[in-house]
Amino acid sequence: MPPDRRRFLAAGAALAAVGTAPAADDPKPTRPTRIGVSTYSFWQFKNEDLRDPEACIDLAGEMGFDAVEILHRQMKDESPGHLQRLKRRAFVNGMSLNGFSTHQGFLFPAREERQKNVDHTVKCIELAYALGVPTMRVNTGTWRTSKSFDELMKNRGVEPVLPGHTEEEGYKWVIDGLTACLKAAEKCGVTLALENHWGLGRTPEGVLKVVDAIDSPWLRVTMDTGNFLEDPYDRLEKLAPKTVLVQAKTYYGGGLWYTLDLDYDRIARMLRKHRFTGFVSLEFEGKENPKTAVPKSLALLRKAFAS
Repeated sequence: MPPDRRRFLAAGAALAAVGTAPAADDPKPTRPTRIGVSTYSFWQFKNEDLRDPEACIDLAGEMGFDAVEILHRQMKDESPGHLQRLKRRAFVNGMSLNGFSTHQGFLFPAREERQKNVDHTVKCIELAYALGVPTMRVNTGTWRTSKSFDELMKNRGVEPVLPGHTEEEGYKWVIDGLTACLKAAEKCGVTLALENHWGLGRTPEGVLKVVDAIDSPWLRVTMDTGNFLEDPYDRLEKLAPKTVLVQAKTYYGGGLWYTLDLDYDRIARMLRKHRFTGFVSLEFEGKENPKTAVPKSLALLRKAFAS
């Protein structure tokens, strides 16, 4: 073939490829986004008849979810047999266990208190491993200068630093505490994911300051769509490049503490732009009966993440 014709055909192929490629800022999903649900969506710290994670797993299966995220505080039984029953329960419902949501805090001046939280977190990593869960939500903890969680929410998540201490001290405590958990996380194959969840995690800058300082593949980000109470979209986007799990809030019936009108079409587009292909996990936090509100939430998320 003459050289000129080869060049002509090559140029034509290149133009055709450009014409058919998706726009860089609007990639099309390569497969359906998998939607899970946190057991917290059913229990909400108040519905005792829905506290049992096994009952929540069955409901999630009936409603058509792809996975279940287990809230550790919801578990009354941590025995090996119970953990394996939870794993089996998800399997027979055609679902996976996609997350383990835990609580810990490292904003304590006393080294002994911080070590207690390291030990607790390592224990939770081992529970996640037994459950076959690949990622575990972790927190910085709060300063505990609010009288109650209700007061913290009334103040939009803002609270004073402990008297006599500074935020910089707090960051060091959090970084040292989570670093001490990484060896167990790697051994168990459980990716820790720091959530934007009050304390030093109240801002994207705070979350990323910790994650970037530790700089480990075993510490990434859990993005909670409902924990930035003002201007959420730009703040959520800052977390997107390091996010491994998205917790998506809905508020049917009005929120327990506050209500956000979140644009999930916009959030889904933003996550696609950043090539997020992981699980989206519903956290229903409204006053409507979960048995009606959770299916509505699933439909909302399915529609947003399918478009």
